[in-house]
Amino acid sequence: MKTNSISFKHILAIGFILGGATVAWMILAGTLTARTGRTDSSNAKSVAELWGPAQGQAHPSVWYLSPTGKSGRKYIQPTASDIAIKLDFDPKKKGLAWNRTYNADFTAIYTIPNPTPIEQTVYISFPLPSENSSFNDFEFTLGEKKSQQQTPRGGVIEEATTIPAGAEVQLKIAYQSRGIDRWVYRLGEIDRISNFHLEMDTSFADIDFPDGASSPTDRGPGETADSWKLEWNYPDVIHPQDVGMDMPKVLNPGPVAARMSFFAPVSLLFFFAVLLILGAVKGIHLHPMNYFFLAAGFFAFQILFAYLVDLLSLHISFVIASVVSLVLVGSYVRAAAGSSMLKIALPAQFAYLVLFSYSFFFDGLSGLTITIGAIATLALLMIYTAKIDWADIFATKPRRRAVTPPAPPVQ
Repeated sequence: MKTNSISFKHILAIGFILGGATVAWMILAGTLTARTGRTDSSNAKSVAELWGPAQGQAHPSVWYLSPTGKSGRKYIQPTASDIAIKLDFDPKKKGLAWNRTYNADFTAIYTIPNPTPIEQTVYISFPLPSENSSFNDFEFTLGEKKSQQQTPRGGVIEEATTIPAGAEVQLKIAYQSRGIDRWVYRLGEIDRISNFHLEMDTSFADIDFPDGASSPTDRGPGETADSWKLEWNYPDVIHPQDVGMDMPKVLNPGPVAARMSFFAPVSLLFFFAVLLILGAVKGIHLHPMNYFFLAAGFFAFQILFAYLVDLLSLHISFVIASVVSLVLVGSYVRAAAGSSMLKIALPAQFAYLVLFSYSFFFDGLSGLTITIGAIATLALLMIYTAKIDWADIFATKPRRRAVTPPAPPVQ
């Protein structure tokens, strides 16, 4: 319908429709969040039991018996520690969620000293990273003692060896295991460490270090383009920090769909603003019921996407939901207001719905996208409406009074 005026009741009705759509999106987002939370909590335990929990490998404890030591033990540190860890990121999907699982290949050589002037029996305690993990090809070689069938007690392997005065022996430990989320080599309880070297090879390029862990002293490209070779060298450090690696983040459909629904009213607000103002500039008036169906077309995107991700991949679901919503809204605008309004609505929907929603696939971009979208919308509206007579647009048109025909002459 052609008109140049916008009434306050018209804007109020559109705002009411926007509010109703917002309530619907909040309900959808809350449902998705609750469903994702239930799925994550139920899957987390089963994945940890199946694959193994997050691994935290502690430094070995070494001591000899001495009446001057605490509890009759005199603790010593290895004079050198040379550790190599290979982390192969291998995410697994269980239910609707991807889990950040990995394979770990650990090898360490420790130099164990006897700092006393007499022969000592030195005891070594090596805690395994987890009592619930499996360890393949486990090797524990202490001096001339070849690896035997050691059995951990309480997740700890203990051995003893006799070391001559002032001599040293080497302890080699190697195993292959699996974990989830992060891998950490724990040094937090050690007061001082010397000649410590840890080399980490990753199969992924997106590296991040856990809270409380130190950054590598040296880094370089790995064997492939999407890998790293990281090194931590501690020649002599008091209170050393842990060494660790967080696995790369994976894109899970539940949180993405929930965030899209939470912020969908912002997209619809921009879309309505463009249609309302530019439509008034062109003299095209859409009834509030038209805006109701346009809001429903927007809502179709989120609800279709939320259920498609249960069956299809994230990106394919996004493409299908986008095309369906664009076709719904585009065909309706063309039927209701013609091709001239379609030229406004289609680019606006693509920008505010499709591109804005796609920004949630990337962490930290949604806020920037909203800001850029708001500024771009403001600039567009300022350019197209700079010479508009707003007094005429918002003027109240007088109602035409029905003209009473003259009474017929009395005969």
